[in-house]
Amino acid sequence: MQGMNGDKSMQYWQPGLDRTHGPLYLAIADAIGRAIAAKELRPGERLPPQRRLATALEVDLTTVTRGYTEAQRRGLVEAVVGRGTFVRGAERTPHTADGVLPLVDMSMNPPPQSLDPLLQDALREGLEAVLRQTDIASLMGYHLGGGSPWAREAGAAWVRPMLASALPAHTLVCNGAQAALTALLTLLTRPGDVVLAEPLTYQRFRALAAHLGVRIHAVATDADGMLPDALDAACLSLTPKAIYCIPTIQNPTTVTMSLPRRQAIAEVVLRHGVAVIEDDAYGRLIGEPVTALAALAPSQTWYLATLSKCLSPGLRLAYVVAPDRAAAARLEGAVRATALMPPTLMTVLVSGWIHQGTAAALCDGVRREIVARQAIAREILPAGNFVAHPEGPHVWLTLPPQWHRMAFTAHVRGLGLALAPSDAFLVEGAAPNAVRIGLGAAESQAALRTALQAVTTALRAEAPPDLADIV
Repeated sequence: MQGMNGDKSMQYWQPGLDRTHGPLYLAIADAIGRAIAAKELRPGERLPPQRRLATALEVDLTTVTRGYTEAQRRGLVEAVVGRGTFVRGAERTPHTADGVLPLVDMSMNPPPQSLDPLLQDALREGLEAVLRQTDIASLMGYHLGGGSPWAREAGAAWVRPMLASALPAHTLVCNGAQAALTALLTLLTRPGDVVLAEPLTYQRFRALAAHLGVRIHAVATDADGMLPDALDAACLSLTPKAIYCIPTIQNPTTVTMSLPRRQAIAEVVLRHGVAVIEDDAYGRLIGEPVTALAALAPSQTWYLATLSKCLSPGLRLAYVVAPDRAAAARLEGAVRATALMPPTLMTVLVSGWIHQGTAAALCDGVRREIVARQAIAREILPAGNFVAHPEGPHVWLTLPPQWHRMAFTAHVRGLGLALAPSDAFLVEGAAPNAVRIGLGAAESQAALRTALQAVTTALRAEAPPDLADIV
């Protein structure tokens, strides 16, 4: 080995390989590990370019690429876009005992985890206040239906920044968004009925519809969301029982419908008299929210807002604003039939937070952290390859031609990252070659930066060969 400073450093390092035991790419990773342990390679030193090393070792480029990838998976090296592959410093991300990177599950889409201490303080103080001020027997008993008047008042107050007309009498408390969707689908549909949705939509809604025997048909979209003419045609030809849509920071595509598009959609909805389930999971994260569909077609729209994306999924609370008092009573029956009641302790806790302003303060903190993480994504991910809302918790990344989404997600999983391929969200048609990346799963901004740098490096790497084509 001949070490030098600057861009030429490490260009002559060449490992001695054991070519008799196991795959050569593992032998390359093993050699890097031995050289680091022997201090032949030091933190910050640059490894040879992959093509140069492949030529020197008389192996193909894919073998060296896989060897470097395995070394990165073990935490030995890191790739820096435009500069090369470098030996990691001691201060880098910790690894498990077997050398594998701990999984950062960016296939999930929680609020940023770095706010946990703030949330823990609010939980501790809030629960202590609940236990001091509330009768324990009441907390531990049955409370059938959609929440107490006080809890419904809190729910209506929570959604008013997005839906100013929300009334407590029309608002129900549910045991999370999935329980709310279950109650709504059992109320509005029967097995075999048709529900319309965007071509890519929330994967748990797809699973629920399949479980209940409800058929989902896709309505064409553009960069502004669902197309009014396509929706009109689908309503005429399919006679749907409901429309399910995510107008704000659509999951997974991040599209937010403009007000004119929402007005056009509302006109179609009112003309056909079809029910709408407006899933506004991210609306509270928007500093200046767009008018809700429920405000434009109030007689037809069931408005759903969960706390999972703006506070914490562990709270298991969501609010549904029904079109009117009678509709709220019907939904309350469906809630009792499917979930019995919302969790009393969490309902009391969160209702207090809302009335006291604590929930709004927590949400503001989540928004600030998301904005910071989106800035990191814009800095690191290649421009033009992804779309995102600046206040949204995820990005939608289109992959380069050399990578199939399934191969790419498998590849980055070896680097300690889980991403969600487009197939998880597909209603019908061909899945785009794209993945969703949740920015909140990383424990810190530094961890997010490391994860996104790994994604960017992987995007520019050569994909492994398709073994199915080898004979």
